[in-house]
Amino acid sequence: MGKQCVPVMVGVADFKNASTRIEDAIEPLDMMLRATKLALKDTSLSSFELQTLQNNIDTISVVAPWSWNYHDLPGLVGKGVGVEIEEKKKKLSHHGGDSPAKLVDGAARSIARGEARVALVVGGESLGSLASFTATKKMPPWLPPDMLKPVISLTSPLKGPQTAGTIHKVGLPIHVYPLYENVYRSSHHQSLVQNHHESAELYEKFAQIASKNEYAWSYARPTPTAEEIANVGKKNRMICFPYPLLMNAFNNVNLSAACVLTSTEYARELGIREEKWVFPLGGAGTSDCPDFWLRPTYISSPALSLSLSAALNITNLKPDNIDIFDIYSCFPIVPKLACESLGLDLLKEKRPITVLGGLTSFGGAGNNYAMHSITEIARQLRSSKSSGSEKKALVLANGGVLTYQHVLILSSFPPPTKKYPENPLPPTTYTPSNFLQIADAQNLPLETFTISAAVPELVVLSTTPVEGVVETFTVAYARDGMPELGFVVGRVGEGRFVANVVEKLDLKELVGEKHTIGRKGWVWKEYAEEGSRSLFSFEQRGKL
Repeated sequence: MGKQCVPVMVGVADFKNASTRIEDAIEPLDMMLRATKLALKDTSLSSFELQTLQNNIDTISVVAPWSWNYHDLPGLVGKGVGVEIEEKKKKLSHHGGDSPAKLVDGAARSIARGEARVALVVGGESLGSLASFTATKKMPPWLPPDMLKPVISLTSPLKGPQTAGTIHKVGLPIHVYPLYENVYRSSHHQSLVQNHHESAELYEKFAQIASKNEYAWSYARPTPTAEEIANVGKKNRMICFPYPLLMNAFNNVNLSAACVLTSTEYARELGIREEKWVFPLGGAGTSDCPDFWLRPTYISSPALSLSLSAALNITNLKPDNIDIFDIYSCFPIVPKLACESLGLDLLKEKRPITVLGGLTSFGGAGNNYAMHSITEIARQLRSSKSSGSEKKALVLANGGVLTYQHVLILSSFPPPTKKYPENPLPPTTYTPSNFLQIADAQNLPLETFTISAAVPELVVLSTTPVEGVVETFTVAYARDGMPELGFVVGRVGEGRFVANVVEKLDLKELVGEKHTIGRKGWVWKEYAEEGSRSLFSFEQRGKL
């Protein structure tokens, strides 16, 4: 093995285009370039050294944007800063909110190995501007899109191969996160009111944090109270039970952020002051099955728990050693599960569990939210240096539908060893047996995880009703505030089913005060034809 370098973050920046008027629109590539130039400037180098740093960027990692598909986006970013990057050193992430933490972790590892001299990690979105163009039925005058890449939408009807998800029109984030929340409420023996107010109180705290951040989309706007967040009405309609609008990520934002990393050796050579240095200590991540109906349980996320424990384990830290957290929060269930895994008190923890305020209040910047977490944490770690205080921070970046996880640990002071750790986790942990093997191999404390039985197979149903038990559920609401379509995941014996709920009385029962998890009902196939959906009712309504 060659010489080991110590990776260090030397420049960070955020950029916000607060206008959504089409005449003020800035395309995602230009949003990224503006953040990049600000991140380079953040190093506080003189013009000559700054140009030298810029000329030596040899690795570019880009968080894939939702708002526009580009051909060779890392290459376009390189061209924008005046450098040509080798193909093997261009990285474009997959679509997932874990990407910023994963890319920064990867860039730090490349620098540690001597494979990169200066690495740029950047991401940006123009979703707010794009929504305005769509509303006016105008095409944005941006670089021609790459038509071979699929357009990403987290709100459009599900398309693609026929699956349990597409057949039953379930699988978007607005559907799946509530499935976990409803199990959480049941397993914690909470009433509907207790659970709802817990989420509202959490998001009030988050909104207050976002209100003080100049890059937050809600900055300088009135901060909603817990009562306003909890109160369901015309301005805060129910989306999918139990989450109203103010408990959902707000995605129509124009935000970008960038990080510049190099080695301590090169930073010192260029004259970047040590007060600017922030040290990545290591990261870990894995994923759960992307098909939510093929997961063993909805009471926890094995990938989330494993990623948190593994990242702390490889950096020889415990939750008590962390001074600053940013726990991803597209919906309240993510910080709830993370706090449970870390042993933190969700509402009474003295250390704030976010530096940004979550995707509702700060803004859900596509896949790039966690990049803003990293830049803000870098600024806070730098501030702690002036007092001589050594602080450590943890970023949990979540993607998909509680699918992809990556945890990054950062510090204001250098690590005790030069060797930058590898991610100890495999790309995925789909099965409980694999989960146990991974946890055991990494010497992780198994008692912190919920170990479940094997993943149940989907049952083959007919038009004749059979008895089933509700594992979890949610209900989608129409814009008039009325329940529109229910989704139930349940068990028939050892097998699992996914079904829709359509009867008004059943929909009313699903969202009632009575606990639905564990209740029995009837499930059947609507029609005998292949691809027909299954239906669920608490009354025997199918064909006998």
